[in-house]
Amino acid sequence: MNLFTVAGLRLAALGLVFLTACSSTPLTTTEVAGDKPITVATSSTATPIPPGAEVNTNQSLILGQGDQWVGRMVLDVGRDADIAYKFFYEIYPNRGWTLITAVRGEASLLVFSNAERSLSVEVKSGQFWGGGRVVITASPNRSAGSAPVPSMGTPLPALRP
Repeated sequence: MNLFTVAGLRLAALGLVFLTACSSTPLTTTEVAGDKPITVATSSTATPIPPGAEVNTNQSLILGQGDQWVGRMVLDVGRDADIAYKFFYEIYPNRGWTLITAVRGEASLLVFSNAERSLSVEVKSGQFWGGGRVVITASPNRSAGSAPVPSMGTPLPALRP
Protein backbone atom coordinates (compact mmCIF):
# COMPACT_ATOMS: atom_id res chain seq x y z
CA MET A 1 0.00 0.00 0.00
CA ASN A 2 1.07 3.49 -0.75
CA LEU A 3 1.97 5.81 2.18
CA PHE A 4 -0.56 8.40 0.95
CA THR A 5 -3.37 5.80 0.84
CA VAL A 6 -2.75 4.72 4.46
CA ALA A 7 -2.63 8.32 5.64
CA GLY A 8 -5.84 9.06 3.72
CA LEU A 9 -7.64 6.09 5.31
CA ARG A 10 -6.53 7.17 8.79
CA LEU A 11 -7.68 10.72 8.13
CA ALA A 12 -11.07 9.51 6.88
CA ALA A 13 -11.51 7.30 9.97
CA LEU A 14 -10.62 10.20 12.26
CA GLY A 15 -13.14 12.43 10.45
CA LEU A 16 -15.82 9.78 10.86
CA VAL A 17 -15.16 9.66 14.62
CA PHE A 18 -15.54 13.46 14.90
CA LEU A 19 -18.75 13.49 12.86
CA THR A 20 -20.24 10.75 15.04
CA ALA A 21 -19.37 12.71 18.22
CA CYS A 22 -20.92 15.90 16.85
CA SER A 23 -24.18 14.19 15.91
CA SER A 24 -24.98 13.46 19.56
CA THR A 25 -24.47 17.06 20.72
CA PRO A 26 -27.76 18.97 21.13
CA LEU A 27 -27.96 21.87 18.72
CA THR A 28 -30.97 23.83 19.96
CA THR A 29 -32.35 24.91 23.30
CA THR A 30 -35.40 22.73 22.66
CA GLU A 31 -33.18 19.66 22.48
CA VAL A 32 -31.33 20.72 25.64
CA ALA A 33 -34.60 21.27 27.53
CA GLY A 34 -36.01 17.94 26.38
CA ASP A 35 -38.90 17.40 24.03
CA LYS A 36 -40.98 20.23 25.53
CA PRO A 37 -40.99 23.42 23.47
CA ILE A 38 -39.88 26.56 25.27
CA THR A 39 -42.87 28.67 26.24
CA VAL A 40 -42.69 32.43 26.27
CA ALA A 41 -44.88 34.92 28.08
CA THR A 42 -46.26 36.38 24.87
CA SER A 43 -49.93 35.90 25.72
CA SER A 44 -49.81 37.65 29.08
CA THR A 45 -52.70 40.06 29.52
CA ALA A 46 -50.70 42.47 31.70
CA THR A 47 -47.63 42.54 29.45
CA PRO A 48 -48.79 42.31 25.83
CA ILE A 49 -46.38 42.68 22.93
CA PRO A 50 -46.92 44.77 19.79
CA PRO A 51 -48.66 43.09 16.85
CA GLY A 52 -46.14 41.56 14.45
CA ALA A 53 -43.34 41.47 17.03
CA GLU A 54 -41.44 38.20 17.34
CA VAL A 55 -39.82 36.97 20.55
CA ASN A 56 -36.12 36.25 20.10
CA THR A 57 -35.84 33.12 22.27
CA ASN A 58 -32.05 32.93 21.90
CA GLN A 59 -31.57 36.28 23.67
CA SER A 60 -34.51 36.10 26.09
CA LEU A 61 -34.42 34.77 29.66
CA ILE A 62 -37.95 34.38 31.00
CA LEU A 63 -38.64 32.91 34.43
CA GLY A 64 -42.20 32.06 35.39
CA GLN A 65 -45.26 32.43 33.26
CA GLY A 66 -48.41 34.44 32.75
CA ASP A 67 -48.62 37.84 34.40
CA GLN A 68 -45.91 37.07 36.96
CA TRP A 69 -42.91 36.35 34.72
CA VAL A 70 -39.58 38.02 35.46
CA GLY A 71 -36.43 38.29 33.38
CA ARG A 72 -35.65 39.63 29.93
CA MET A 73 -37.78 39.35 26.79
CA VAL A 74 -36.16 40.44 23.53
CA LEU A 75 -38.49 41.29 20.65
CA ASP A 76 -37.69 41.80 17.00
CA VAL A 77 -40.07 44.49 15.72
CA GLY A 78 -38.73 45.00 12.22
CA ARG A 79 -38.69 48.59 11.06
CA ASP A 80 -41.61 49.47 13.34
CA ALA A 81 -39.67 50.74 16.38
CA ASP A 82 -41.72 53.97 16.47
CA ILE A 83 -44.95 51.98 16.39
CA ALA A 84 -43.62 49.71 19.17
CA TYR A 85 -42.75 52.75 21.34
CA LYS A 86 -46.24 54.17 20.83
CA PHE A 87 -47.77 50.75 21.64
CA PHE A 88 -46.04 50.52 25.03
CA TYR A 89 -46.62 54.21 25.83
CA GLU A 90 -50.37 54.02 25.17
CA ILE A 91 -51.36 50.42 26.01
CA TYR A 92 -49.47 49.66 29.22
CA PRO A 93 -51.07 52.43 31.36
CA ASN A 94 -54.46 50.98 30.31
CA ARG A 95 -53.32 47.57 31.63
CA GLY A 96 -52.61 48.80 35.17
CA TRP A 97 -49.02 49.98 34.74
CA THR A 98 -47.92 53.39 36.02
CA LEU A 99 -45.52 55.18 33.69
CA ILE A 100 -42.53 56.27 35.79
CA THR A 101 -40.40 57.79 33.03
CA ALA A 102 -40.24 58.00 29.26
CA VAL A 103 -37.16 59.02 27.28
CA ARG A 104 -37.45 59.26 23.51
CA GLY A 105 -34.47 58.95 21.17
CA GLU A 106 -32.59 56.56 18.92
CA ALA A 107 -32.64 54.21 21.90
CA SER A 108 -35.84 55.03 23.84
CA LEU A 109 -36.59 53.94 27.40
CA LEU A 110 -39.92 53.51 29.18
CA VAL A 111 -40.14 52.49 32.84
CA PHE A 112 -43.40 51.15 34.28
CA SER A 113 -44.42 49.88 37.71
CA ASN A 114 -47.38 48.23 39.38
CA ALA A 115 -47.92 46.70 42.82
CA GLU A 116 -46.03 43.48 42.02
CA ARG A 117 -43.43 44.28 39.35
CA SER A 118 -41.39 46.90 37.56
CA LEU A 119 -40.73 46.91 33.83
CA SER A 120 -38.13 48.69 31.77
CA VAL A 121 -38.81 48.76 28.05
CA GLU A 122 -35.89 49.71 25.80
CA VAL A 123 -36.81 50.40 22.17
CA LYS A 124 -33.97 50.62 19.66
CA SER A 125 -34.57 51.94 16.17
CA GLY A 126 -33.67 49.75 13.24
CA GLN A 127 -30.64 50.49 11.12
CA PHE A 128 -30.39 50.28 7.35
CA TRP A 129 -29.35 46.62 7.51
CA GLY A 130 -31.47 45.50 10.43
CA GLY A 131 -34.76 45.97 12.17
CA GLY A 132 -35.83 47.51 15.45
CA ARG A 133 -35.50 45.70 18.73
CA VAL A 134 -37.32 45.90 22.05
CA VAL A 135 -35.89 44.60 25.33
CA ILE A 136 -38.38 44.23 28.19
CA THR A 137 -36.85 43.62 31.60
CA ALA A 138 -39.28 42.60 34.35
CA SER A 139 -38.36 42.40 38.02
CA PRO A 140 -40.40 41.92 41.18
CA ASN A 141 -40.96 44.88 43.46
CA ARG A 142 -39.77 44.63 47.03
CA SER A 143 -42.15 42.52 49.09
CA ALA A 144 -43.82 43.87 52.20
CA GLY A 145 -41.94 41.38 54.39
CA SER A 146 -38.43 42.45 53.40
CA ALA A 147 -36.09 44.33 55.69
CA PRO A 148 -36.49 48.12 55.75
CA VAL A 149 -33.85 50.25 54.08
CA PRO A 150 -32.11 52.55 56.56
CA SER A 151 -32.62 56.26 55.96
CA MET A 152 -29.70 58.60 55.39
CA GLY A 153 -29.83 59.75 59.03
CA THR A 154 -29.51 56.27 60.55
CA PRO A 155 -26.03 55.84 62.02
CA LEU A 156 -24.14 52.63 61.40
CA PRO A 157 -22.98 50.70 64.48
CA ALA A 158 -19.39 51.46 65.45
CA LEU A 159 -16.89 48.63 65.36
CA ARG A 160 -14.53 48.59 68.34
CA PRO A 161 -11.18 46.84 68.27
